[in-house]
Amino acid sequence: MDLGGWEVPLMIGLQNLLGEQVISILSHLSVFGEEVMLTLVIGFLYWGYDKEYGKYIGETILSANVWNAMFKNVVNRRRPYFDHEAIKAYRLVEPKADPYDIAAQGYSFPSGHSTNSLACYGSLARYADGMKKNTALPEKERARVSLVARILFALAFIMPFLVGLSRVIVGVHYPTDVLCGWALGLVAIFLVPFLREKLGRKWSMILILVTAFLGVFYCRSDDYFASMGLLAGFYGATCFEKRFVNFKSTKVIPMCLLRLACGLLVFLGVNLSLKALISLGGFADGSFAAHMARLIRYTIVTFVCFGIYPMTFRFAERKK
Repeated sequence: MDLGGWEVPLMIGLQNLLGEQVISILSHLSVFGEEVMLTLVIGFLYWGYDKEYGKYIGETILSANVWNAMFKNVVNRRRPYFDHEAIKAYRLVEPKADPYDIAAQGYSFPSGHSTNSLACYGSLARYADGMKKNTALPEKERARVSLVARILFALAFIMPFLVGLSRVIVGVHYPTDVLCGWALGLVAIFLVPFLREKLGRKWSMILILVTAFLGVFYCRSDDYFASMGLLAGFYGATCFEKRFVNFKSTKVIPMCLLRLACGLLVFLGVNLSLKALISLGGFADGSFAAHMARLIRYTIVTFVCFGIYPMTFRFAERKK
């Protein structure tokens, strides 16, 4: 569905102008709004550099991710290449699935990559901006934080723009999908911290989870159930960690990277193990049972990674 009749001609014109080789290169810009990059950002901060910074970024990104999937399942806008043969899809959401499987590839409006990228890089900048206003910091530290904040603000404009542009060029989103994806990401950057400040973390968490869970009753795409599982697992894990683990962050970059690398291995190991276990159930693709299994899998994976895995940090601290 082309709103206003200008989007499809623009997309076809861009693809014809750039050609397959240039598009294949530009398609890699989408990575900066995908699960891998977001996991790296959240993991580096939460497991290593600054746990509270990681919580702030994680809650914002994961809330935005769920809201995006909920909107998609209300609007039900099909991806451009579904309805326009002249538009080619160069980077599928699920490369191994049928390109025209709506449950696997998801709906088009709004763009999840655009939402995620703006929520990620925008919240990074906003948190850093708040840190530089901390008068308790030494002058040199405030100057360093101020420089970092300026760099992050630049990235908050550049990265979402490049990610959004790539989604249009690769043929999987209309321009209006990207514009509204950015708008949703912007809302998340201000709404999630606002709710936390006004209601407290406990009640803001409950409100976000309850409203997000409403999607179970009408959403039919895989992305919602994965996103819901990630959000529920992250909130549960951070509450568990605060009460039973309470590990210390480290500003030592090699240690941050080590924790990140081990965390990614835990994520992959638990995720693949649960995926293999659930496959034994023989749930039909797109069924409610398969969707709920996906939600539970991502909840467990996230809980283990952000709640249980940090226990190993305490053992390392005791040995020291």
